[in-house]
Amino acid sequence: MCELLGMNANVPTDIVFSFTGLVERGGITGPHRDGWGITFYDGKGCRSFKDPLPSCESQVANLIKSYPIKSEIVISHIRQANRGDVNLENTHPFTRELWGSNWCYAHNGQLSDYEIHLSTSRFNPVGQTDSELAFCWILDKLALKFDSMPEDTSLIFDYIQSLGSELKSFGVFNMLLTNGEYLIAYCTNNLSWITRRAPFGQATLIDTDMVIDFNQETTTNDVVTVVATRPLTNNESWHVMTAGECVMFKKGEMQHQHIPDET
Repeated sequence: MCELLGMNANVPTDIVFSFTGLVERGGITGPHRDGWGITFYDGKGCRSFKDPLPSCESQVANLIKSYPIKSEIVISHIRQANRGDVNLENTHPFTRELWGSNWCYAHNGQLSDYEIHLSTSRFNPVGQTDSELAFCWILDKLALKFDSMPEDTSLIFDYIQSLGSELKSFGVFNMLLTNGEYLIAYCTNNLSWITRRAPFGQATLIDTDMVIDFNQETTTNDVVTVVATRPLTNNESWHVMTAGECVMFKKGEMQHQHIPDET
């Protein structure tokens, strides 16, 4: 399995603290040694850094930890390969254009017996992973369903949630997806999130000896949501998502949430 990290904020924010914790799981506190990647949004543009080396050994990852790029939306991923070779084309996150926006995606999990069901036309994978094929399939479905981004975001949220549930029928499907404005998280088994706002406090990473006082790094108006496969800190209350749960964030605030009826 792989691990995911996403951030959505109402002001440009660096993700150095959370990324430092994630990097440790790429070969030190976790087995995810088969590459890593991170994408930062800047307006409609985005910049991506990827490396097929383990994040704990990557000089590119060291650059990200020491160079605090500020962004309102970030998606990152560390890989433990189960389909496709360990190389750059199979390294998440993946990015495609739809409706004049850069859509970015990362996936944790493994799908089985899916190939004949996930046919694509406009969007096609470059690598060999089930993850990238699922991303292309989602974008194909969106392009067929809507001519442009709906003004009523509940429409696209509900549809993406239904696509996630369809993909979940093929195995484990935990996903982060963004168009640079909204961040959507879909959970099958392992995904958690936390929204930080004033009054801010201290946070301590689980995976390495690092403590941050968010009071020194933020203003009283800042709202920052972080999504991760597993909680990254041990002194904060994270929301652990349930199977089939889907959430959408904008500017750090939850816009939509779907929690399956347990009955």
